[in-house]
Amino acid sequence: MMAAGRAAENGASTILLEKMNFPGRKLLITGHSRCNLTNDSPLDEFIEKFGSNGQFLRQAFSQFFAPDLIKFVARLGVKVRTETDRRVFPESERASDIVNALVGWVNKCGVVVRNLLPVKQLLIEKGRIAGVEVSAESQRKNEGSKRVAFGSQMHIADAVIIATGGASYPSTGSTGDGYRLAQKAGHHIVPIRPALVPVETQGNIASRLQGLSLKEVAIRLVLDGEMQVDRARHCGEIVFTHFGLSGPLILSLSKRVVDSLKMGHKVHLSIDLAPSLNDSDLDDYIIRQIRAHGKQGLNSLLIELLPRKLISICMELGAISPTKIGSQLTASERQRLITLLKDFRLDVTGFRPFTEAIITAGGVDIREINPRTMESRLVKKLYFAGEVLDLDGDSGGYNLQAAFSTGWVAGNSAAGAGD
Repeated sequence: MMAAGRAAENGASTILLEKMNFPGRKLLITGHSRCNLTNDSPLDEFIEKFGSNGQFLRQAFSQFFAPDLIKFVARLGVKVRTETDRRVFPESERASDIVNALVGWVNKCGVVVRNLLPVKQLLIEKGRIAGVEVSAESQRKNEGSKRVAFGSQMHIADAVIIATGGASYPSTGSTGDGYRLAQKAGHHIVPIRPALVPVETQGNIASRLQGLSLKEVAIRLVLDGEMQVDRARHCGEIVFTHFGLSGPLILSLSKRVVDSLKMGHKVHLSIDLAPSLNDSDLDDYIIRQIRAHGKQGLNSLLIELLPRKLISICMELGAISPTKIGSQLTASERQRLITLLKDFRLDVTGFRPFTEAIITAGGVDIREINPRTMESRLVKKLYFAGEVLDLDGDSGGYNLQAAFSTGWVAGNSAAGAGD
């Protein structure tokens, strides 16, 4: 919608071919239906959230960045607010307000929106885009609706923008069509895999803690038994589920977990349950608690550190009797408990499918795209925007901003395609 609206605002006769029965279905579910539009982080920090491919976005962000997006939606009548973690949401906390505003905007700009019209293939002549072919099945569907269908399956165009999204949440329409179209046009597709996705763990520890949310923990990856020290600890919130782990911290780490598993590594997550305390601090704390309340059970002594059911799990894993009182805790048991608090390990066995992934990693190789215009370097007047590109960032509004920014640039660029 951003790409189509910008093309139309720049004077281009624009048609938006929408695969589903209405546009913006995936946007409706972003941010738990609150729509985390963008993030208030500085530009360099923003780019870092996309890893090694982040520099590709610098050109797009120089043309349309977070402050511009906030002004843009305000112009459409949507007020936003910035939370303490710098995430930006509609003030109403309704993603539908963003979708409705965008739909109204593209209609006002003169974009012709055609629903239930997936594109079958691109039409390319002598290395230049010539149009698209719409599938016959979708043509029949549209003929049976109240909306008037196109009279032909072939639609001539001076420029085409592929903004199909990735392969995550396929029920919203993002089933990887853009990768197929790009590949047929000669583009290399970096292998796709789920990103910002929950992970599955071995055993029943996670399921026994299902629903428990820990707001402030730190995590390191352990690959093939070796603690990864190449990056700083990742801190944030995790949530235990019936299959393993989810939550913002897990989602942000998931791409590395997925890639490590795909490379055949044995992956563990080392969770620091008390990141603000070192081993010595913890030891001192437990000793002080024992001295002051030695006749109480350990569940009571540790309740300020951990939720009760997690204390029980730690005692079980540390081979400490659940009925033991504080004064009975031996030095070796105390050390085992401290080790568990600072290095609570879960064996990662897999990850959830695309149906549960927020975004897709991989996609159209950005080396084949001009970052200033989003135009293909292989096919003239073919443009790309959004998640179909090999760009994926952390959770927190970064990916939506990248989609809006690349859509803005692609729309501007494509509008001059007939000049």
